[in-house]
Amino acid sequence: MRQGVVLLAMVLSSSTLCACANKSRAETTSAASGLTANATVDYVVDGDTVDLIIDGVEERVRLIGIDTPETKKENTPIECFGLEATAFAQSLLPEGTQLYVERDVEARDVYGRLLAYIYRIDNGIFVNLEIVRQGYAQPLTIPPNVAHSTEFVEAARAAERANLGLWAECSG
Repeated sequence: MRQGVVLLAMVLSSSTLCACANKSRAETTSAASGLTANATVDYVVDGDTVDLIIDGVEERVRLIGIDTPETKKENTPIECFGLEATAFAQSLLPEGTQLYVERDVEARDVYGRLLAYIYRIDNGIFVNLEIVRQGYAQPLTIPPNVAHSTEFVEAARAAERANLGLWAECSG
């Protein structure tokens, strides 16, 4: 994982969330999840970054609250369990998968990527959380985007106790 990253497990009483949806266009609602699609997967970049089509525009999206091992950082070797984290994200998010995208307080990171929580429409899986829950990521809390930070920390602790994923394969 990134050296020197300090996990700030902060909980705020509530965050104002807004969805990346344009209600004037056609949308798909899944009876299984109760969510309305507002994005489609175009490409999985790595374990915590995906390209989505939102309102006909491709957006690079950084998943809020999680940090997977690096695979594409310039001048940096592939980190332990990075390829596995990317493959897991690809398995969760095949091209064309319909998603519900939810934002938190801060819309974009310093690289211009949209910051978001994403949910699969077909089954309601909270993708950010599932990646942590299965041991492919550590929590990374960067205020003010903290709406699900407690869930991510709890999921990571459970994955570590169960010796799942990177917790079993990577030391340190």
